[in-house]
Amino acid sequence: QVQLVESGGGLVQAGGSLRLSCAASERTFSTYAMGWFRQAPGKEREFVAAISGRRTYYADSVKGRFTISRDNAKNTVYLQMNTLKPEDTAVYYCAAAVTIRDGYDYWGQGTQVTVSS
Repeated sequence: QVQLVESGGGLVQAGGSLRLSCAASERTFSTYAMGWFRQAPGKEREFVAAISGRRTYYADSVKGRFTISRDNAKNTVYLQMNTLKPEDTAVYYCAAAVTIRDGYDYWGQGTQVTVSS
């Protein structure tokens, strides 16, 4: 069982930046693909970014603004979010997958990101 704990959310003005962190409990963290998702009020949860090995993947809506990275020594994955927009407002979740194509197996509790205009 992998436990994931997100942090770093908050309130920021449009154009600002935030860095989200997700700490994992699992010693074999480096073997998992990691992803970030978000869910805005009244909307479906959507994919934001993922990292698997050295490959990274991004939703079109965040390409060029968000960067996913990981520090396996710290069992942590990050989401650097720059040039934030009000439409980025959502609860952000991190997730772990043995293989992305089989879906994500573990989820964090989420962290709120609010971008004011």
